[in-house]
Amino acid sequence: KDIENRTDIILLVDRFYSKVQDDQTIGPIFTHVAHVDWSHHLPKMYDFWESILFGKAIYKGNPMLTHFTLNDKAPLKTEEFNTWKTIFYEVVDELFVGENAETIKQKAQSIADLMHFKINSPKSNINIV
Repeated sequence: KDIENRTDIILLVDRFYSKVQDDQTIGPIFTHVAHVDWSHHLPKMYDFWESILFGKAIYKGNPMLTHFTLNDKAPLKTEEFNTWKTIFYEVVDELFVGENAETIKQKAQSIADLMHFKINSPKSNINIV
């Protein structure tokens, strides 16, 4: 079935982060670098993805700022972003099929690619006189 409501979002997010924690590439970033408090993080991610997929303005936060800070502690490069996207797509495909499933994968790719670009874009060294 397709992603239809918050219950489906919760299932997706819970399964995704369960796999993330077990992943050798990005799991340590969440557990040993960011020291994620899952009881706090997961509900924020439910709100985030429900906002993204269903247009509900319930998410409060600044994911870019959070990831810039995290990048200062552990560089978030192409491998990390590709691993994140691969796990996300796999979980969506394991659980759902349909228009919303495809949309959430496209949104995830756009968000991850933009975040990767902003975090890893070359900094300008031009001095304006």
